[in-house]
Amino acid sequence: MHPPRRATPRRYLMCPPVHFDVTYSINPWMDPAKPVDVPLAVAQWEDLRDRYLSLGHTVDVLAPRPGLPDMVFAANGATVVDGRVLGARFAFPQREGEAAAHLAWFRSRGFAEVREPVHVNEGEGDFAVTASYVLAGRGFRASPLSHGEAQEFFGLPVVGLDLVDPRHYHLDTALAVLDDAADEIMYYPPAFSPGSREVLRRLFPDALTASGDDAAAFGLNAVSDGLHVLLPQSATGLYDPLRARGFEPVGIDLSELLKGGGSVKCCTQELRP
Repeated sequence: MHPPRRATPRRYLMCPPVHFDVTYSINPWMDPAKPVDVPLAVAQWEDLRDRYLSLGHTVDVLAPRPGLPDMVFAANGATVVDGRVLGARFAFPQREGEAAAHLAWFRSRGFAEVREPVHVNEGEGDFAVTASYVLAGRGFRASPLSHGEAQEFFGLPVVGLDLVDPRHYHLDTALAVLDDAADEIMYYPPAFSPGSREVLRRLFPDALTASGDDAAAFGLNAVSDGLHVLLPQSATGLYDPLRARGFEPVGIDLSELLKGGGSVKCCTQELRP
């Protein structure tokens, strides 16, 4: 029996996809030959934003910049814990300009501790914050050296996890935090190395594990407020297991943005006070 769930108000940073396009390929989901319907992408993004607002959350908007088509994936721009901001350093030159845009936004909003990183990390793409840990992915984007940098900055134990499936190039495509007050997660075991699977099993013995179909539908690219779990509507196999644990799944259609290799979590950076 799981305890009663409770939603807590969150503050998110999002960036509208007015310049979204797929003109290059830096992950297996991106195909420049497939046209992008920008008005549809904007409408789907607005639906996600409106869902957050309807649930009582706050959404800050980062102004999009021309020439940065992946800027809609705001989760990659920084990691914020206790009001302290560790910026991003992107692995690919196509996204380098996003890092400066995020740092400028945080500094202009009065965040006192904003650090430009030395080592490559792509924000909450590879950092997931639970009550006890910062889980940190590596293998495709983030440098392992970024883990020590994050631990020193945040003063929290950072647990490195090796990603081995190119389709799950970021941690947030293979793992989601369901209850950050109780160290509760869901994840897709085959996305991780054997040793990392064992680490997850030991740290989170009661975690929900996803099927290959739900992982391929980006079902782990989800955002939870402790009660409501917003996730791709096509990840249907996760709905009943989430309900059995007392969560309320909320299906979202971000199919147009999936052409860029992102979904709910990729579009959502949490500003933890």
